[in-house]
Amino acid sequence: MSPVARSLLLYDDDCGFCRVCVALVLRWDRRGALRPVALQSEEAAGLLGGMPEQERMASWHLARPEGGVSSAGAAFPPLLRELPGGAGLAALAERFPDTAERGYALVARRRSALGRALPGSARRWADATIEGRR
Repeated sequence: MSPVARSLLLYDDDCGFCRVCVALVLRWDRRGALRPVALQSEEAAGLLGGMPEQERMASWHLARPEGGVSSAGAAFPPLLRELPGGAGLAALAERFPDTAERGYALVARRRSALGRALPGSARRWADATIEGRR
């Protein structure tokens, strides 16, 4: 798949938990359908230019090559459809969008504490995995 046709997974590069989650998704993405983009980058600012910074930094986002951006729990279905074997989970997240959103919010509120609990080796692995896919 060409880089132009890939969906962009926008994440908080300052959050260790976020980086580990992105790296896990990238490992699942054996087809290379996703490209990670730090929310702090100029590219992300261009993609999400109309979004207030507080909203932009409050969650992760998925920008699709055909256009459109999904965020937080609403981004689970399109993300999961990009991943091998993820269609069933995508259908479940679509069927129960409020649950997906609440689940996302529950974890997102605790991401700083979760990140601090991760060993340095996990963050280094995540950084290397992300760097290999840019």
